[in-house]
Amino acid sequence: MVSVVIAPDKFKGSLSADDVALALERGLLERAPHIRVSRLPLADGGEGSVAAACSAGFTARQVTVTGPTGRPVTAALAVRGGTVLVEAASICGLGVLPNGRPAPLEATSRGIGQAIRYALADTPDTVVLALGGVATTDGGAGLLQALGAPLTRADGSPIGPGGGALAGLHSAGLAEVRDALAGVDLVLATDVDNPLLGPRGAAAVYGPQKGANEHQVHTLDAALGHFVRRLEAGGAADAAAHADQPGAGAAGGLGFAGLLLGGRVCSGADYFLTLLGADRLLAGSDFAVTGEGSLDEQSLSGKLPVALARRARAHGVPVHAVAGRCTLPAGRTAAHFRSVQALTELTDRDCANDSALSAALLTRCGHTLADRWLPSDDDTAALPRTS
Repeated sequence: MVSVVIAPDKFKGSLSADDVALALERGLLERAPHIRVSRLPLADGGEGSVAAACSAGFTARQVTVTGPTGRPVTAALAVRGGTVLVEAASICGLGVLPNGRPAPLEATSRGIGQAIRYALADTPDTVVLALGGVATTDGGAGLLQALGAPLTRADGSPIGPGGGALAGLHSAGLAEVRDALAGVDLVLATDVDNPLLGPRGAAAVYGPQKGANEHQVHTLDAALGHFVRRLEAGGAADAAAHADQPGAGAAGGLGFAGLLLGGRVCSGADYFLTLLGADRLLAGSDFAVTGEGSLDEQSLSGKLPVALARRARAHGVPVHAVAGRCTLPAGRTAAHFRSVQALTELTDRDCANDSALSAALLTRCGHTLADRWLPSDDDTAALPRTS
């Protein structure tokens, strides 16, 4: 029997990774009911990471924490054994801003620190921070405050929320917070390699996506630089070095805070492929399907579909891709995928925010994959593997 793995990322704004996988499965099985299908919804550290983990056997644990603008939000941690996954996007993400209104100077990461405190109550071996899709640019200051770090103004009172408040920071200390995570493997899952400061930093590159105008970008970058200097003056002699590390600018500087606490930056795509058991499924499969909302130049830098294709190649498994849109010529995708189907080629309608249309088109993609690439019955030998 031919075995197929369906392992997509979400189609942002339209379908979750699990919904994408279900629509493709429906199409494949309608044309080739004899095949065996395994679904593996994926995430790379951004929105949907907890859902993907729970689909792979983690258990969701609901917590109520501070949202990006101070209002409480309920989010889920994913727990399995000694590993706890915290998804930043579900706690202080753009998607949980009240009425979708940006707060570039005020948005706080405090809820992430509160979620980590919940996680530490179970004495885990590993805490994974899935970094991506946040509304904050506070350098992780809110996270550190929630864990007990004193970040105070000249009068001794705590600084307010958000990156803008860092300009008034007078003193900072991290000793007690660092002790709280001693012995815990803190994994910072991100595919962002930006430093904290400067023209490639958190404010300059990602601030505009969070509603910051040019003046606010400069304000935030200056405040983050002041944050680094105050941390060094308070005894964190490694603060400037961490600020320069690739990934420090991830999630509005949450990467920086994680590095200060002894965390290690890992490729979100590769880490989640390992965490969710992709190699085990690929090793027993003949055919794989992956995809994401947009296959573009960034995809070639190691985003999930390409990362999965690399894993599949090691097992000799051919991979086909589906996407909401594809801006790459066939010559750029051929090294990774046997075929690519884009939903924009199947309709003149805008399906980017239409979940029903996207699901229907993905089922059509499943039909095409089965008709063109799969044996007609289960008596046919498994598909030839790649070298």
